[in-house]
Amino acid sequence: MNASASEVAIVTGGAKGIGFGIAQGLARDGRHIALFDRDRAALDEAATTLAAAGVDVMALAVDVTDSASVSQAVESVMERHGRIDVLVNNAGIVRDKRITRMSDDDWDAVIDVNLKSQFLCCRAVLGHMSAARHGRIVNISSRAWLGGVGQVNYAAAKGGVVSLTRSLALEWARDGVTVNAVAPGIVDTPLFQAFDTALQEKLKQSVPVQRIGTPEDIAEAVRFFARREASYITGQTLYVCGGRSLASPSV
Repeated sequence: MNASASEVAIVTGGAKGIGFGIAQGLARDGRHIALFDRDRAALDEAATTLAAAGVDVMALAVDVTDSASVSQAVESVMERHGRIDVLVNNAGIVRDKRITRMSDDDWDAVIDVNLKSQFLCCRAVLGHMSAARHGRIVNISSRAWLGGVGQVNYAAAKGGVVSLTRSLALEWARDGVTVNAVAPGIVDTPLFQAFDTALQEKLKQSVPVQRIGTPEDIAEAVRFFARREASYITGQTLYVCGGRSLASPSV
């Protein structure tokens, strides 16, 4: 599927890992890309890679937990392109601990980055999408929203993403805007690669398809929701987890 040559997609946390994989996937469909991330060095590297592939890319250093920073970045995209067609809320962090060892900051930081950022970014783009009578928002949740030991902050945030998605889908359906969520399982990212070999193998064996997911796997789901032709699909959560959401325990 080729998007309109002028379509514009924002990807938060887009400088590396799953976010960069999503940005590459959306770019392959012909979209201009705006990367929002806090890591300036990673942003520059990602932008260089995309530009070398012929992609029109903006790399913006954004604190997605700060309303002013988000609003300024969104307006920068509008000033350059005059439109925003796709928003992918991917930025996220983990601070896994049992609740009795979890600090206030552990809770607040995870809720802010994983949930508040999605609220702020959605709020910033929805007026523009509504005016255009077209928009695709894809929020990255996680299989972990079903629950996980040592993940009360992360699971709560990702559960909030599912509820945010469903509510916004209802609010904006008549404006031509769809809002859906993707819930990844275990994905091969720097966090996974930091685990020792024995744990990596144990996690792999817990996945019914017997492999670890890739950023490209997540990107394929996002590309599907981002299509103009997906206009009758909204408020849905799609698990991309190799079947792990069906029965196996969380990490």
